[in-house]
Amino acid sequence: MYRMYPTPAAHLKEMVAMGRRVYHREFWALRDVSFEVERGQTLGLIGPNGSGKSTLLEIVTGILAPTTGRVRTHGRIAALLELGAGFNPEFTGRENVFLNGEIMGLPRAEIERNFPKIAAFAEIGDFMEQPVKTYSTGMLVRLAFSAAIHVEPDILVVDEALSVGDAIFSNRCVQKFQELKARGVTVLLVSHDLGLVKLLSDRTLLLYQGKMLAHGDPNDVINRYIGMVLERQKATEPVAPVAPPPKALEPSFRHGDRRAEVVHVELLGSNGEPAPVVRSGESVRVRLRASFAEDHDAPMFGMMIRNRIGMDVFGTNTQLENIAMPAVRAGEQVEVTFAFACWLAPQEYTITVATQSLDGSSHDWLDEVIVFQVIDEKYTAGVANLHAAVTVRKL
Repeated sequence: MYRMYPTPAAHLKEMVAMGRRVYHREFWALRDVSFEVERGQTLGLIGPNGSGKSTLLEIVTGILAPTTGRVRTHGRIAALLELGAGFNPEFTGRENVFLNGEIMGLPRAEIERNFPKIAAFAEIGDFMEQPVKTYSTGMLVRLAFSAAIHVEPDILVVDEALSVGDAIFSNRCVQKFQELKARGVTVLLVSHDLGLVKLLSDRTLLLYQGKMLAHGDPNDVINRYIGMVLERQKATEPVAPVAPPPKALEPSFRHGDRRAEVVHVELLGSNGEPAPVVRSGESVRVRLRASFAEDHDAPMFGMMIRNRIGMDVFGTNTQLENIAMPAVRAGEQVEVTFAFACWLAPQEYTITVATQSLDGSSHDWLDEVIVFQVIDEKYTAGVANLHAAVTVRKL
């Protein structure tokens, strides 16, 4: 439980009042959560943002003390809760590995014996001798994960750290999780990647607003979570939609000669409103608007959908669709809308958009400018939901 004060001064007033007057309100980040995890099991923790998942892991690892109740753990705990947490940015990767091991109580000789395996798994090469502050996000998470799994923990706690890795690293992490399970290591895993949770977990726990809604078989719990998300989305659909204020574009990478500039991109659901979450099969539209700095006789607009590991799932442009584009003069704007039924499998995707010339040269290319989630009542493997019809005949 946290005490929430309206102002910093209210906290001071309450201290001076010495219990005679209360200025705070209670906020329970977690309440009435109880479970057990056996040796060698993997427990997946799912739920929307703010449901208490990270708070629960911090309590299990001893970072936070519970207001009431208790946590019993048996064995050495290694945690990967926050990217770069526990690393000194001025120290080299090698120095941070030794520091991390000593904090875990490992003898220096044991750290030296494990260091070649840590370096091999992290695959950051000569950067191991460079300060961590010079690392990219991917390099930092590879080193942190490698250091955590090679201290031979009995319990490994991971909070969304793998979501920033590339496809190769993610695949190696999945293999490593399976190796840890075979060795009897207990894993607590928080992830918004429901496919990953279903793949790795023996049991899954669903948290919502600090309370445990479901606990048990991963398929059943994940299906309940998806159903809950669908119901919440229906309940929050506005009766009289109001256009949201334009938001600054935040692509992961942007390039082009800027003869034209993309000034607005949005993903619209079947109700015509911006949709960060869509149902599999829902009719959606990707709309982009560009402003032209120069005259252009034949501009081309395109879009690409990728999954979370960067694989191209679907892409098209106005040329491929045989759309006759009008000539544009400097200072004019053009809006293009791509409409389609979103028959994608439930997971996270990104949208990349671009304005180009017919020769393929880019005026403005915005990688992964929109992130959205596809949900469904049932799980579908892969990236496409082909809406299969199944018949059974006994022979």
